[in-house]
Amino acid sequence: MVIRKAKLSEAKIIHRLIEKGGKDGFLLPRALSEIYEKIRDYWVGVEGNEVVMVCGLHPVWEDLAEILSLVVDRKWRGKGWGRKLVKKAEEEAKELGVKRIFVLTAIPSYFEKLGYRKISKRKLPHKVWRDCLNCPYFPNCKEEALIKDL
Repeated sequence: MVIRKAKLSEAKIIHRLIEKGGKDGFLLPRALSEIYEKIRDYWVGVEGNEVVMVCGLHPVWEDLAEILSLVVDRKWRGKGWGRKLVKKAEEEAKELGVKRIFVLTAIPSYFEKLGYRKISKRKLPHKVWRDCLNCPYFPNCKEEALIKDL
């Protein structure tokens, strides 16, 4: 398995993985256009020639970034690959000078095992005003906010 930055030609594959994660009930949908626009934010895991997992890192403020759209294809789950993707995103965040990294997730226990702690969404005003207001689940969000100091 190779973990590397996503290529523009992989946007549709990334979109399909995110859609599958949404059907599993733990990931919010993302428009294909948004994936193209933010392709540089994504890391992928590639086995052979197949993209089998994805994770995004999106800076939102001078010292704050978001982990987004972490999804691992079903046949690769439970093998530690998601953890490795999150680690790559955290390493990149450190290189960018990010001090804190957060995630909104329907599976908070996963991120708690990686050192994230729960916080109120009110402590993430930039995220709430930028994305949450346009989310189809707003204001009845099922996701929890977690943060980690880097």
